[in-house]
Amino acid sequence: MRVMLGLSTAILFAGAIMLAQSVVAPVVFALFAIALVWPVQGWAQQRMPKVAALLVTMVVALVALVGLALLVAWAFGRVGQSVVANAATLQALYAQKMAWLEAQGIPAAGALAGQFDARWMVRVAQGVLAQLQGMLSFILLTLVYVMLGLLEVDVAQRQMLRLGPGVPAALLRAAQRTAQKLRTYMMVRTFMSVITGLAVWAFAAAMGLDLAAEWGAIALVLNYIPFIGPLVATLFPTIFAVLQFGTWEVAVTVFAVLQIIQFLGGSYIEPRLTGARLAVSPFMVLVSVFVGSFLWGIPGAFIGTPVLIAVLTVCEAFPASRWVADLMSGREDAPPRADPE
Repeated sequence: MRVMLGLSTAILFAGAIMLAQSVVAPVVFALFAIALVWPVQGWAQQRMPKVAALLVTMVVALVALVGLALLVAWAFGRVGQSVVANAATLQALYAQKMAWLEAQGIPAAGALAGQFDARWMVRVAQGVLAQLQGMLSFILLTLVYVMLGLLEVDVAQRQMLRLGPGVPAALLRAAQRTAQKLRTYMMVRTFMSVITGLAVWAFAAAMGLDLAAEWGAIALVLNYIPFIGPLVATLFPTIFAVLQFGTWEVAVTVFAVLQIIQFLGGSYIEPRLTGARLAVSPFMVLVSVFVGSFLWGIPGAFIGTPVLIAVLTVCEAFPASRWVADLMSGREDAPPRADPE
C-alpha cells in the first residue's frame, strides 16, 4: 500500500506540473538561476548597496544569457539557410538512397522517401522558430522571478533560522549544498561544452565539412542537455556530410568520430572532474532528461538533471530518505553523509 500510494502520488504530481508548466517552470528555472548567480550577488552586496548589487548581478546574467542566445541564433540560422538553399539536392540524394534500398528488397524505403521533402523541412524550421519565440516570454518571466528572488534570499535564510534547529535548519543546509552542487555542475558542464565545441569545430574543419564553426557552436550549446543534446549535435553534421560529400562512408566516419568526442567528454572526462561531489547514477540522469522533456519539452530536458541533483541532495539531508540518495548515486560506496550540524 505504501509503494502504491507513493507511485500514485508521483503520477499525480507529474500530471500537475505538466498542466501548470506556464506557472511552475519559470519558478523552477528562477530558483536554478538564483543558485548560480548568488555568489556574484553576495560579493557585490559587500561592496555596494543591495539594489546596485542586484543590477550588477542581473547585468552579468544577461550578458551570459544574451551571448548564448546570439550564439544559438547565429548557428541555427546559418544551418537553416543552408538547408533551404540545398533542399532540392538533399531531397534528390535522399530519394536516390531510398531507391537503392528498394533495389535491395527493403519495401519500407518507398514509404520513407515520401515523407522527406522540402515542405517537411520547412515545417520543421517553422516549428523550431515557434519554439524560440515562445521561449522569449518564458525567459522574461523567469528574469522577473530571479530579480525578486535575489532580493529575498537573505530574508528567507533568516526566517528559516528563526524556526529552530529542526527541519527548517536541515532544509537550509540542503539548499546551500544544492546550490554548491548546481554551480559545480554548471561550471563543469560549461567547461566541457566549450571543449566539445572546439573539438567538433576542429574535426569538421579538418574534414573539410561546410559550416564547421556552426557545428562547433551547436555542439557547445546542445552539450548542456545530457545524452539527447550530444546525439542531436552529432546527427546534424552527419546528415550534412552526406549532402556535401555524397557518400555514406564519409558520413559514417563523421558520425563515429563525433560520437567518440562526445563519449570522451561526457562519459570519461566530465565524471572525473565532478568526482564524488555529484554522485548521480547515469541511468537516473538519462531518466531525468527524458522525463523532463516529456513534461516540459526542451526546457524540461535541460532542467531535468539539476532537479534530480536537488532532489537527491534534499533526500541525503534526512535519515529517513537518505537511502534514496544512496540508491540513485550509482556508486558502490555510499556518497558523503550530511553534516550533523
